[in-house]
Amino acid sequence: MCDAAEKAAAEAASFAPALPFALVSGEETLVGRGCLGLVEDGPSPLGERARALIEAGGAGPRLVVGALPFDRAAAPHLYRPAELSRSAGRSCFAAAFPPPSLVRGAAPPPRWEVTPEPSLVAYESAVAEALSRMARREEGLRKIVLSRSLRLLADRAIDASALLRALSEDASVTAFCVPLVAAGSGEASRALVGATPELLLSKRGARVVSHPLAGSARRAREDAADRAAAEGLLASEKDRREHREVVTAILDLLAPYCTELAAPEAPALAATASMWHLGTRIVGRLRDAATSALDLAALLHPTPAVCGTPRAAAARAIAELEGYERGFYAGAVGWCDAAGDGAWHVAIRCAEIAGREARLFAGAGIVAGSDPVAEGEETSAKFAALLGALGIDEHGRVRSEEQA
Repeated sequence: MCDAAEKAAAEAASFAPALPFALVSGEETLVGRGCLGLVEDGPSPLGERARALIEAGGAGPRLVVGALPFDRAAAPHLYRPAELSRSAGRSCFAAAFPPPSLVRGAAPPPRWEVTPEPSLVAYESAVAEALSRMARREEGLRKIVLSRSLRLLADRAIDASALLRALSEDASVTAFCVPLVAAGSGEASRALVGATPELLLSKRGARVVSHPLAGSARRAREDAADRAAAEGLLASEKDRREHREVVTAILDLLAPYCTELAAPEAPALAATASMWHLGTRIVGRLRDAATSALDLAALLHPTPAVCGTPRAAAARAIAELEGYERGFYAGAVGWCDAAGDGAWHVAIRCAEIAGREARLFAGAGIVAGSDPVAEGEETSAKFAALLGALGIDEHGRVRSEEQA
């Protein structure tokens, strides 16, 4: 135990996050500062390795926090914070991230350069190729989720805390900040910041809940147009088919671990400030209450909502068609304690922030019947939450009140 504690202390010294970890929602908020050690790589299940770190000794919170990458073969980034604030609602977030005082003569807003990677035209071409592969039934592909990114460069360091505060204003999402500097990497401060509407999995005792989202439509400013967008999404055969792929996959994966597992037959509408989604709330009871939320999250991740079906074939297609590595985008962010309880959220509507640079991500689910132009427009709509929080549009221009 002493050796484990000493190793954790050495790892903590090499990973000193400048930003706190934060998960912010209307139900619960966690803010973790500092680091007592990182979860080791190894052959044992992830939940066991997390529990070993938690029980390595010493005072401190008895949980780990962090992120799982999109690539199942890549290393997760999980650590034990040195301090933890926790509250129902957002009270501890307000204390940890107070808004700056208003200062006369404050600096003008940043200037931005925005570079799409890939371009919208290239993205539409990738969607067309994905549709062609599915039409040929390559590897049994039924769905491929393709993303694109925007690389932003500001004329000054990006304030990740201010971005998190702006994103957290949407009560329908879980805002998050995960410091990502790897142990011993020597990198400058880097963090994953976003606002996700999608719960991958939560576990309390034997009860598990998942709330996948798939099938989307952009919200409209006018009430009548907004209702029409919601009703059109709910009636869309293509979107309901896309959504069903996700729900079926989660039910199939959880079933062996549960004595009870239930989901409504039809999806319901879920809304954020900028998007409508189809969502299904799945609730189950575990056979073994000691099963770790972290192991269950690793089992489910990545779901067809961010990858596709079949999962392995879709992941290969994504690697070939997107042209960049996702990193922690479309992974999962969350926490897990010594009892195995925890909550993990799908890392979408997010950006990696490092100094003056930010890389934003947005994706769309491609199934038979998808239209490349419409899928490109969907990614633009999904960029809106982060771009709006930064005060700009997709071209780096300051947003007008009509765009807000």
